[in-house]
Amino acid sequence: MAWALIATLLNLVLRLSSPAYAAVEKQMDFTLGMLAARLAIGALASIGAGFAAAWISHRKPIATWVLVIALLAMFIPIHYSLWLRFPAWYHAVFILSLMVLPPLGARLR
Repeated sequence: MAWALIATLLNLVLRLSSPAYAAVEKQMDFTLGMLAARLAIGALASIGAGFAAAWISHRKPIATWVLVIALLAMFIPIHYSLWLRFPAWYHAVFILSLMVLPPLGARLR
């Protein structure tokens, strides 16, 4: 829930602050800068979700790893279905961030 909440709020900020992004979001016709912004949103959401998992679980490492597995289970099929819409590097960076950044967020707690 933390990941979805953070990502949704940050995506709303991106839409409101960038009319160009809002105009192309439904078509997913993003520029390089827009792709980078989406990756940054995902990164912040992953760090925040890791922090929340550590906070809720009183820093039990299993909670963070359950989060990582849940995020991968949720996003790998989505990125597979979108494979041709985005460059391979984008998918690789996003999926890798799901494995690396939640534990980093947990450590911040």
